[in-house]
Amino acid sequence: MNRVPTSLIDELASDLAPVQPLRLWQGVALVAFAAVATVLLVELLDGLWHGAFTGQASPEFFITNGMLALLGAAASFAVVKMASPRVGNSHEGARWSALMLAILPVTALVMLGVSGFFGTVTSDMYGVDCFLAGSAFGLVTAGALTLWLRRGAPVSLNAAGTYTGIAAGAIGSFTYGLACPVDHIGHLGIWHVAPVVLSAIIGRFAIPPLVRW
Repeated sequence: MNRVPTSLIDELASDLAPVQPLRLWQGVALVAFAAVATVLLVELLDGLWHGAFTGQASPEFFITNGMLALLGAAASFAVVKMASPRVGNSHEGARWSALMLAILPVTALVMLGVSGFFGTVTSDMYGVDCFLAGSAFGLVTAGALTLWLRRGAPVSLNAAGTYTGIAAGAIGSFTYGLACPVDHIGHLGIWHVAPVVLSAIIGRFAIPPLVRW
């Protein structure tokens, strides 16, 4: 009977090292830590809008930020699960949350009309600042999720990158939204949703090369 030389077995096993299994709760905790750190960073750099806690904010303020927080949580959870692929992984929560958020710009368009919608885009003096700041603050979450994906073995890198961008844009816009006192639908439905779209596009192309081994 042919026997495999022990030297060959030793050579194959010499490079092996124990790998700590990924725990779902660790990924969730990492995202939660990134979100809290982002809120603290917003407070440090810009200061949170305390009117939101004293009854001065409009219903649109809470609806928009609630939708952004929900989308950020759902998309982040989807990315955390993507790092450990298994049969039955579903991302329906993130998809439905994204569709819900899309209602906001549509509502702004219906309420303002086409001319009013584009007029708001061009005349909102705080719009670009919220757009850029929400996108920038999302980098904290994007970094945390990218590190998590690198620890795992995501099957679809393109989907993982897109959902990472969506999560980053949503959490970044949510956290900066806590500092923004402009709370009408024309502002929130455009400039606070736009970071999600931009981050999704960037994530789709920028994240896969960072995760790929």
